[in-house]
Amino acid sequence: MTTTPEHDQRIAKMTFSSVYPHYVTKVESKGRTKEELHQVIEWLTGFDDKKVNELIDEKVTFETFFQRANLNPNANLITGLICGYRIENIENELTRQARYLDKLVDELAKGRKMEKILRKV
Repeated sequence: MTTTPEHDQRIAKMTFSSVYPHYVTKVESKGRTKEELHQVIEWLTGFDDKKVNELIDEKVTFETFFQRANLNPNANLITGLICGYRIENIENELTRQARYLDKLVDELAKGRKMEKILRKV
């Protein structure tokens, strides 16, 4: 499934700080913690708590967020549907990376075990 250029641009220009509170609300409303959310973000991007907070304060776009990230080599193991898109078929790299994060947050909120979320083989 291919995304439209407009869709890809919208994701690229969205700020991480505008989406982050929604991630926190989603996982906490399902009984998970902000610490677990940060663990998931760090696994995917390499950003520790301090760096995540700096990026929020800096109001970076998702484009900048993922340019600065050191993506986990196992990120390609994140598959499935998110927001109506099959992640492994998304051609635009940035959109795919943003959907990786969405999928991990979704799995955390759904109560999946951390070992499974972090793709520990």
